Parts: sequence; structure tokens; C-alpha cells
Amino acid sequence: MRMSPTPPLPRTRPAPGDSVPTRTLTPVLGPALTLPDPGRTTHVQFRRFAGCPVCNLHLRSVARRHEEIERAGIREVVFFHSPAEELREHVAHLPFAVVADPDKVLYAEFGVESHRRALLDPRGWPAIVGGVLRDAWQLLRGRGTLPAGAQPAGRLGLPADFLITPDGRVAAAKYGEHVYDQWSVDELLTLAAEPGPV
Repeated sequence: MRMSPTPPLPRTRPAPGDSVPTRTLTPVLGPALTLPDPGRTTHVQFRRFAGCPVCNLHLRSVARRHEEIERAGIREVVFFHSPAEELREHVAHLPFAVVADPDKVLYAEFGVESHRRALLDPRGWPAIVGGVLRDAWQLLRGRGTLPAGAQPAGRLGLPADFLITPDGRVAAAKYGEHVYDQWSVDELLTLAAEPGPV
């Protein structure tokens, strides 16, 4: 008798009110940090690979308003699924912590997925075009670096955002449906100002 294979276990997706275990993280630049931050709310972003044009486009908008985000009591922590040595040169200009997770350990823990729809959804196409053109212009001006040709963890990652309170609870979560489906800075500030889950 032939046995059917056991279906894979579904990924867990932390929801508002769920607890996040405390851990120490080592950013690619700067000192170690604790997640959750015991002194302020943390905005955790899961992005794609080092040099991703769409990620660059979004993170520039976050960097431009970083002081405003910090005044609101929010700490930014951004994850990429690239090795630290590859990531370092792409994020040296960012004013917030960037953490390498090339084995996607935290991606799996937070239920962050990869899917073809990341690039195939037409809602993401304007950002893809804008990000590629912006990065190409930077390269022509002698700035920036091309992403590595091989991406062992793939190119089809979907973004995800989490707000984590100082006591380690998820206050809000967003799982992107396409490559450029994440909270804007305005949405982040509005969510952070709302009361968290009981």
C-alpha cells in the first residue's frame, strides 16, 4: 500500500496580541540590539535580497523620515535574506539597524513567504520600474552597487511588517501581497499611535 506524503506543516503567522521571544540580534553595522526593544516600540521589516531595487525604493522613504519615526518612539529593524558581507555595502547609508538572515530563520518564525505573485502582481510593477530606473541612474553616476547575480534564498520574497511593543507583544502585522505591499511611513506612524491589543 502506497502512503501519501505528509503535508508540510503550515507556517505560523504571529497575530496582534501574540508574544515574540526576546533575542539578541547582530546588525551588519553597529552594535548588537535586543528584540523586542524594552524601551520603545520596534518596527520590524522583512525585505528581500541585498541591492533589491524595490526594497531600496521603500527604504529610502523610511530613511528620509527616520528622525520623525524615532520621535514617535519607534525603532526600525530591517531583515534581508542575504549574507552580512554582501548586505553591508548596500545598506551602509541607512540610519537604522539592518540584520542578515540568509538562512531565513526569522522569516520562517514570522511566517514571511516567497511567491511568484511577488513580481507578477501588476500592483507592484510601478515600484519595480521606479526602483530599477533609480538604481540604474545611481550606477551611471558611479554610486551604488549591483545586486549579486545569484540569490540563494531567491528573488520572490514578499515583504512583511510588524509592530512589536516593548513587552514583546505584536501590536500590528502586515503580510504583503506583492513586492511593494508594505506600510508607508504615514501608516506606520498612525498604527504606532493607536492603542495596542489587550
